[in-house]
Amino acid sequence: MGAVTLQNPAEIKIDYAVERIREDFPILRELIHGKPLVYLDNAATTQKPRQVLNALTAYYEHDNANIHRGVYLLSERATKFHEDARKKVQKFLNAARPEEIIFTRNSTEAINLVAQSYGRKNFSAGDEVIISAIEHHANIVPWQMICEERGAVLRVIPVDDRGDLILEAYEEMLSEHTKFVALTHMSNALGTVTPVKKMIEMAHSVGAPILIDGSQAAYHMSVDLQALDCDFYAITGHKLYGPTGIGVLYGKRDLLNEMPPYQGGGDMILSVTFEKTTYNDLPFKFEAGTPDISGAIGLGAAIDFIQSTGIEKMAAHEKSILDYATPRLQEIPGLRLIGTSKSKASVLSFVLGDIHPHDVGTILDQDGIAIRTGHHCAQPVMRRYNIPATARASLACYNTFDEIDVLVKGIHKVLEVMG
Repeated sequence: MGAVTLQNPAEIKIDYAVERIREDFPILRELIHGKPLVYLDNAATTQKPRQVLNALTAYYEHDNANIHRGVYLLSERATKFHEDARKKVQKFLNAARPEEIIFTRNSTEAINLVAQSYGRKNFSAGDEVIISAIEHHANIVPWQMICEERGAVLRVIPVDDRGDLILEAYEEMLSEHTKFVALTHMSNALGTVTPVKKMIEMAHSVGAPILIDGSQAAYHMSVDLQALDCDFYAITGHKLYGPTGIGVLYGKRDLLNEMPPYQGGGDMILSVTFEKTTYNDLPFKFEAGTPDISGAIGLGAAIDFIQSTGIEKMAAHEKSILDYATPRLQEIPGLRLIGTSKSKASVLSFVLGDIHPHDVGTILDQDGIAIRTGHHCAQPVMRRYNIPATARASLACYNTFDEIDVLVKGIHKVLEVMG
């Protein structure tokens, strides 16, 4: 393409002490193949700040016990810290009540919970469930499974060349047959931020509940569930600077109360006889067995970190990095960005001529640059753009302009090596 006018990083810096923030992430001081780590795979998982690591260590060193059932001090402390974490999530997402926050293993389990519990009870032959063409597999496969079981029809909102959903097509799909809608808030493969507020209102206009997959969005922007008015919202802790193995399903209380439990076992019951089981109240009805106690506490610590840093400042910093990186990548010969919506955040997916993305990632790794390559659990997106895979650099609060310069230099090296 033609010459690109670049902004000087000094001209787009904001009041944000990124070097100070980087000090909270010990792994960023790692050397990879003798080179400083440039971590650009944040859409897959973010690194963990010292505050989270310390919270996990403190729990296991001082408070390790099972929760809710113990009458001794350790159990009481662990229970308090676990439930305090639930309240932190509630406030972080501005949910109306703590009992609307269900702890899961990740957003994938949260989506499966709704599909299997709400869907099995409410879907029947001829009903329609709407998803979009830019969903992660986690927001496709569960709906395919329950639609096949119940005889419902899965419909897909198309996406245009930029990566924006075609709202006119969505509007035409909505009808009295629509029984559920499930949409991503932000595409992990394209970076597109969808107009969820409007799409929620459109779903509600035909009486359809809607689930929003917030796995990517929740650590890039402020989320206000009461303002959005969605019926369900799913997040995953490990993308929120928290531990792996912990996620959250938000659901409106009335809907959750009507849904049968997803799993049976301990703590989701009030009483059990061989004749009948009486289920526990929310949120415990959906939290069978010993939960990931340390994971919830670690997630609470991650939320503390985000709030002390300021999610608006984090988002503004990431946008400044994205705005700097986009034209720098676009001027590289043979590089094509996949996903060019004007409404996007923190994801740079690209193909580089005929060079396979796996080769791109492997060569970049030799210079300490960590990106993701492949279909990103979004194979329908790849088919839409007629490509097998992309290389994806994705940003977080600790990335810098200098790291983008290293990435650009590394891609030029790829071109030299692959000739």
